[in-house]
Amino acid sequence: MDKAVSQAERDDVALLTGPGAGEVLGAALSAEGATLGPWRVHTVHHRPGAGVTVGYTVRTGGDGPDDYLCATTGRVTTPAGEGLVRLESGGSVVHVWRHPADPELPALAAACSPAGLAQRLGTDRQPTVELLAYRPLRRAVVRARGAGLTDGEVYAKVVRPRALGQLATRHRMLTAAGVPAPEVLHEDADGLLVIRAGRGTSLASALARGMEPARARAVLEDVVGVLDRLPGAALELPLRPAWAERAGHYAHAASVVLPEHRARIESLADGVAAALASTDAGPVVPTHGDLYEANLLMTDGSVSTLLDVDSLGPGHRVDDLACLLAHVSVLPHLAPRTYPGVPAVLRTWTEQCERLVDPGALRARAAGVVLSLVAGARRAGAVDWRTDAEGRLAEAEGWLAGAG
Repeated sequence: MDKAVSQAERDDVALLTGPGAGEVLGAALSAEGATLGPWRVHTVHHRPGAGVTVGYTVRTGGDGPDDYLCATTGRVTTPAGEGLVRLESGGSVVHVWRHPADPELPALAAACSPAGLAQRLGTDRQPTVELLAYRPLRRAVVRARGAGLTDGEVYAKVVRPRALGQLATRHRMLTAAGVPAPEVLHEDADGLLVIRAGRGTSLASALARGMEPARARAVLEDVVGVLDRLPGAALELPLRPAWAERAGHYAHAASVVLPEHRARIESLADGVAAALASTDAGPVVPTHGDLYEANLLMTDGSVSTLLDVDSLGPGHRVDDLACLLAHVSVLPHLAPRTYPGVPAVLRTWTEQCERLVDPGALRARAAGVVLSLVAGARRAGAVDWRTDAEGRLAEAEGWLAGAG
């Protein structure tokens, strides 16, 4: 990444997470006649090369609930106006909005509203809604429950309008091929896709309970079997770079979070790039693109639902396997008391995967995925996030050391 851009984004993170953010929020609220009260940073989303977005809980007066505001230095295509304030601060252009009025996700407000979602789905009964995931300007996932819904529970995925068609196509492609992906129930052109709830419990839960070696091997064999069933039509979808192929970008994000380890991080990224160039990734095949434990629902040890298929497309099997191993390898850093049995399962799975793909490529690409997860350790409410982030960095270095 260009050094000037890199420094500019470090400055943006400092602005939007430091005391100066109060001035930004205050100026945005004053534009609508409100006054800034106590506030705190809730989430930080840094996409290297694409800007920084920070979410805040804000009190604007009275005894009512806190508001949730977002400020971004990323690209916003919607003109400033009611609900969207454009400011200039420290040489950066910052846009501020009040959730759920995301300027790039026009369907988000309806998805987050019981009345709005009921109207979209054509039911007289308003469901309860819960925002499960939100990546400002990019996507969101809302769970809705109620008697008027299919199976009593559905999921609303909100994306940029131009991304809706590809997402719906991916879901339908998989279900037509017999892959256990959620069925599309409803779609609207402004970026709302409603899908059937998945069956089963997260693979993360099984990892928390622990697995004997034989069971662990059987689980991974079943996961690989699902990958074998991904339809050949996925090869016609757009090619996206694998996580490890963007190691330089994720190194930048990691060094913003852990600036004291910048030299280690940059050395790691260089090592990943060199290892990718010298190892065999294998043939191009249909891939999930973001395969990890939270996206695999299990029933009786078998995959019953494959979630988050937004990245389905052509790629290398080694990247799907590396993604799974990498995410599992950071679980003990994220919650050591919850996942004491993970290291043993990880050893079993790594040995299995090394029989399926080039071992050097597998470990190098796992290192790249873990590197992409370092910045995410800094999250709301995590008191000891730095220990987690440093543990992830060391984990990535360990993967790369094994690739030689």
